[in-house]
Order: sequence, then C-alpha cells, then structure tokens
Amino acid sequence: MGAGFLVGVIGVLILSHATYSTIQYRALLKITEEEFSGPPINVVIELIVSLVLCLWAALAAPGKFKSIHPQSEENRVVALPANLDFMIFNHRGKIFPLETELKLK
Repeated sequence: MGAGFLVGVIGVLILSHATYSTIQYRALLKITEEEFSGPPINVVIELIVSLVLCLWAALAAPGKFKSIHPQSEENRVVALPANLDFMIFNHRGKIFPLETELKLK
C-alpha cells in the first residue's frame, strides 16, 4: 500500500465528513426554521482539502507511466502464441470483396 493510496483514503474520509457535516447543518437549519444559504466555512475548507488530497492520490497511486513510443523497450508486443485465444478470423470483414473492380472515370 503506497503513500498515494493512503492519501486517497484520507481524502475520501474527509469528503465523507464534510458531507455528514453539511447534512447535519441542514437538519439544524430545519429545526431552527432558517433558510439554507450555503455550507459553513469549515465544510468548504474540508471540501477543498479533500479535493486536493484526492487529486494528488489519483495522480500518485497508479504508479509509473509506460512509454507510448513504438520503439521503446518497455512497449514490446506480446508474442502471438501467448494470445491465440484472442485471434478471431470469423468477423464482419469477410463480406467485403478482396479485389474491387471499381474504376473512376
């Protein structure tokens, strides 16, 4: 379990607490018969902190990115014998003729 995952869990817990605090605040407003104009400042601060923590965790938790360059050593194609289960030869492409006799005038 990496640090990014732990930060993500803390961010979700803070977000859950902010949600619970907002629900509790609205229930208090119903009892006192006041109108809801927005969440309290401490809930807004909790939301901002949880947003930052969750964003950081989303960027840190997946780990190292792999190269997308075709010439990269990390990006080699798996040999065909390992993927024979995924080879499909009976597909919709067989309805198209191999050689077309269409000519442009």
